[in-house]
Order: sequence, then structure tokens, then C-alpha cells
Amino acid sequence: MTIKVLIVDDSAVVRQVLTANLSQDPGITVIGAVADPVFAMARMQLQWPDVIVLDVEMPRMDGITFLKKLMAESPTPVVICSTLTEKGAETTMQALAAGAVSIVTKPKLGLKQFLEDDSESLLSAVKAAARANLRRLGKAAVSVPVQAKLTADAILPASAHSMAETTDRVVAIGTSTGGTQALEMVLTALPRVCPGIVIVQHMPEKFTGAFAERLNKLCQIEVREAVNNDRVLPGQALIAPGGRHMLLKRSGAHYHVEIVDGPPVTRHRPSVDVLFRSVAKCAGKNALGIIMTGMGDDGAKGMREMHDMGARTLGQDEESCVVYGMPKEAAKLGAVNREVPLDKMAYEIVFYGNGH
Repeated sequence: MTIKVLIVDDSAVVRQVLTANLSQDPGITVIGAVADPVFAMARMQLQWPDVIVLDVEMPRMDGITFLKKLMAESPTPVVICSTLTEKGAETTMQALAAGAVSIVTKPKLGLKQFLEDDSESLLSAVKAAARANLRRLGKAAVSVPVQAKLTADAILPASAHSMAETTDRVVAIGTSTGGTQALEMVLTALPRVCPGIVIVQHMPEKFTGAFAERLNKLCQIEVREAVNNDRVLPGQALIAPGGRHMLLKRSGAHYHVEIVDGPPVTRHRPSVDVLFRSVAKCAGKNALGIIMTGMGDDGAKGMREMHDMGARTLGQDEESCVVYGMPKEAAKLGAVNREVPLDKMAYEIVFYGNGH
């Protein structure tokens, strides 16, 4: 079964390059490439796509308006193709809030070369969108294989020693496709008093800052993009910056984060595996690990390391995931103590923070 893709972008160059990149994969068929949502709606009457790759700034009808209309009338997985700018990041946050599954980026300059060099992230985003849980989005899922990739060894070695249990507690969350909506549901439900939280959400650079700002306005807790040496504090969530890895460190009685460069791990930077391994080493029994919706297996091995070091571990259940990939792979490794519905995850964090 091939994935039928419709491209909606007002740039002829973007339409041409995206079509060429997607068409190189035998599992994907581009059924159309049109200049704006008005043309898209006409094209979709002839053949409905499995995935739409959508620009957000277009004439006649902008991508956000089209996306909201689509999700209200006939939910379909959408990948946003956005410019790598601060303004583009703000608009993209609106698109994710309106129901888009994920983001691919395009620069203002060197567009053709960039898209050709970065075709793997585009292909992965489209395949992840096609696997979206259509009990939530409305169509049948497509299964795609997970490819081989670097492990967390590329950033830091594994630990052989378990940390002593203390009263200091930290929560580590990893998520990918569908995670922006999932994190919003969890973090907005948390009271101001809760354990310090460190988060990896697969997202390009420039977008994590806008995402954190948006959540900070909605939440009782403080949410922000992490910077190097930030303390991990109760009532605060730190989100790893796009394009860099985040590690948990311990100094005396305090936890802080280290932001580092390095190669992509499990095809991602930031990587959940890198964060979880560092939490296993530095917090051990003092940590709660949560793995949520996302395609692939980033975080599965790291969660197993957390589990083996005595951490409590939770996976989002299949029913509430947009893509039940990462939690499934963690469960396969025996890394998950329990699976929990998304709407119960905030309660689990508070329960854990209260010493239970």
C-alpha cells in the first residue's frame, strides 16, 4: 500500500523539489502539487490524499485556515512545510495546535539544495504522518520499517552503577510525532507544585523556543527552552532546544541540564535516548521516565536503562497515541512499568511528586 501525498505550496520550486524527493520512495505517490488551498480542495474531490504537505503562508487562503477547515470536516494527517524563521515558528505553533502532525523546514535561501540534502527528514515526516492513529485523525494507518541508526553511545557512555534514592525527584519526558498536542494536554493539567521536568520533543531548531513560549502562556508551571546549566526546579519544565542534545547532570544536591552538540542519535537531535541515558546515570531511582506518542524507537533503549537503574517508567497507551511507535518499542524491551492514557499522565506526575 503506497502513501498518497498532496503538496500545497505557492512556490513552484518547492512543489517541484518536494515532488521529486517524495517520488524517489517507492512507498509514496504524489497525487498532486498545487499552489494554494483552493486548488487543493478541488484536487481532493478527485482523489483524497493519505497525507498533505502544507505551506502556511499562501494567497487566497492561508494554511492555518485550510487546516482548521480540514480538521473540522474531514481529518487528514498534515505535515507543515514551514520557513526556518522566528515568524514562521510562531505560525507553525498555531498549525500544530490546530491539528498538524509534524513540521519540516525550508530556508528562505538555498531552498533547492537544502531540500535535496534533507530529504530523509521529509520522507520520515510523511511516513510518520501516514501512521497517525486515525481513531484520532480518521483513516487507516500505514506500517513502515524502522531504519538502523546511531545509539546514545555517540554522546555519552552507559552507566553500570545505580544512584542512591533521595527525596529529590525529576521527571523526564520523550515524545515525537503528535507530541506537541500531547505535551500541551499533560503540562496544562499540572498544578504549580510538581517535580522538575526535562523534555525532548523532536522538533527543528527555532521552533522549540516558540513552542515553549506558547506552553508557558497556557500552563500554571513555568515552561521554557533549556539553556546550558539551567537548574531543574520544581514547578518548571525545560524543553531541549531543537538541533542540540540535552543531558541531565547532578552537582551536589542539585540537578541541572547540559546542552551539547553532537551527531543525530536514532536519527534525532535532540534525542530522547540521550536524555534518558543521562537521567539513568544521574538520577536513577529518583526519576520518573515517560515515553509518549512518536514514530520509531528513539527513547526505548534509554528508558530500558532508566528502568534497570530503578526509575519508574510509564508509556502512553496505544489508544491515546497519534503514533504508537516509541512507547511500543520501549514496551517490547521490557522498559515500561505501566502504560497510561494521555489524560491520566498529569495525575501520574503529581502522584509521583508527592512521594508515592
